[in-house]
Amino acid sequence: MKSIREIYKIGKGPSSSHTMGPERAALLFLKRYPDATSFRVTLYGSLSKTGVGHGTDRVLLDTLGPERTKIVFSQESWEGMHPNTMDFSAFHEDIEIGQLRVESIGGGDIRIPGEGKRADAEEVYIEHSFAEIADFCKWRYIDTLSEYVELNEGPEIWDFLMEVWLTMKNAIDEGLSKEGILPGGLNVHRKAKYLYEQVPEENIPALNEFQQIAAYAYAVAEQNADNGTVVTAPTCGACGVLPAVLKYAQVTKGFTDEQICRGLATAGIIGNLTKTNASISGAECGCQAEIGTACSMAAAALAELYNQNLDQVEYAAEVAMEHHLGLTCDPICGLVQIPCIERNAVAAVRAMNACNLSYFLTGSRNISYDMVCRAMKETGVNLDHRFRETSEGGLAKLYNRKRAKKS
Repeated sequence: MKSIREIYKIGKGPSSSHTMGPERAALLFLKRYPDATSFRVTLYGSLSKTGVGHGTDRVLLDTLGPERTKIVFSQESWEGMHPNTMDFSAFHEDIEIGQLRVESIGGGDIRIPGEGKRADAEEVYIEHSFAEIADFCKWRYIDTLSEYVELNEGPEIWDFLMEVWLTMKNAIDEGLSKEGILPGGLNVHRKAKYLYEQVPEENIPALNEFQQIAAYAYAVAEQNADNGTVVTAPTCGACGVLPAVLKYAQVTKGFTDEQICRGLATAGIIGNLTKTNASISGAECGCQAEIGTACSMAAAALAELYNQNLDQVEYAAEVAMEHHLGLTCDPICGLVQIPCIERNAVAAVRAMNACNLSYFLTGSRNISYDMVCRAMKETGVNLDHRFRETSEGGLAKLYNRKRAKKS
């Protein structure tokens, strides 16, 4: 597996696969053809159907130059096509001088069919399943996944994770301070500040807990929707789950920033396993691949912080993913707003519940994380394309139909 640095990427929202990935691809193509006088980018699949809502065209024009770049939204498809595929063409005057096909595979990562792995994509971890990791840790008397991460990544990983955590906290703080309407035309109001400042009439601990966690999750997800700076965890669309859970744990339990980074290390391994063995792309496997993975990462991070053993960490992650299986990706108007923002809050609370279950029931479990990961991939690839980030089904379709009747 690659470094967990590939799971946590700091950048602008709203979408890791639709903005971060295309931007990365455009920069690569620009580097290969610096003397080109014009460019054409053809978008396919989910990039074509929801690219405008996600800002794909905007980021490509900004990167390659708006005056010299043409964006084509194609309806063409072919057998085996990745749903986030784009073709780049470079021209010198009227002569085409280069082409490149790129796939945006989720989390801001890109893949070039037919090309070998780049130097920055070298594998850091020999193990490729939780079972393999657990066996290795038991053999080496390693008690936690955070120790396993340090052994493979080196002590310098902690500086990186501290930067990740500080960025996450900043996104929460900024999100809690802002009000107004999010861009995109859906008239979605920011709700994080409102949620955070409400004082319930009755002092109900469970309600207070939910209010605080939800406010943190809304804060980050709204920053993402407003093109703010966030950290993929594992994607932009699911970026509010892990920060919300870790911030709540820090505020209520007094964990230091250094301890929180231990949780981030554990969460990174879970994200890595899912990305390696299934997918973290909504266009490829539905929202279960994004929010489901984020929930698993958060549940595992909490289990690490609460000093649970490796079996309990695995069970926390498994429970979190199992109960997101089949979750569709149907963003209204292709924007990362409805149902995405609210979904971050719900998943954050579910992560805490999954961790609590693991404390009590790990010894009775029947499903491994590796198994649920495979099930997620099988479920995702068999989801109808309308429910994989194309905005052609589910809530996206029903909302458009309702809006059309009103107009």
